Amino acid sequence: MKQRVKFAKPLVVAVLGGLLFVAAPQIGISQAAQTQRPTSSPYTGDLSIFEKPGRDERLQIQRVMDLLGIKAGSSVADIGAGSGWFSMRAAARVGASGVVYAQDINPDAVQYIETRIHKERVSNVRTVLGSPDDPKLPLDAIDAVLLLKVYHEIAHPLVLMTNLKPSLRPGAKVGIIDRNGNGADHGLNNDVVKQEMAEAGFKLLSSYDFTKADGQDYFLVFAAR
Repeated sequence: MKQRVKFAKPLVVAVLGGLLFVAAPQIGISQAAQTQRPTSSPYTGDLSIFEKPGRDERLQIQRVMDLLGIKAGSSVADIGAGSGWFSMRAAARVGASGVVYAQDINPDAVQYIETRIHKERVSNVRTVLGSPDDPKLPLDAIDAVLLLKVYHEIAHPLVLMTNLKPSLRPGAKVGIIDRNGNGADHGLNNDVVKQEMAEAGFKLLSSYDFTKADGQDYFLVFAAR
């Protein structure tokens, strides 16, 4: 289905976490192009649940970052950052010359991460309060994106992913880690994700099943066409 894309808002210069940037314009998509499928309610509980010991090894998060090309100096977006679990690991990888945007639509999560980065004295993480349909990331600034167990919560993935595109630098990779499911059970079948991402203008670069090694989790890597 052909998408009708238009600029819905002017560019806005904003200061967030001490970093000056130009926010990406929100892009509208026709109602007919929005995906109508079951989704899970975004998590709003105790954020410490994401900090369980051994999660690094179960998800093989260092290998995930290798495959996304995250290295010293990279600019990374953690969409649906939650407690900031991945943001902190990405921050250690990109170092002082890089930056991590810890994005979430839950103000409590954003505040949690703000408190965490001050407590842990992390200087290269910037928090971003997004909306369900717009990540609100800076323009032409991102080298790699990870959506870790959050894609099944996105009600309008075509809209969100279209609004993400202006923030991506040439060659940027978008990683999605999730589990197979019906959308309403905190999972979504990977073939549905592939189809939706294709409709949003992304091509599949690679597919893996090593994360968590439970036969249900998958890791997909995309790039914008």
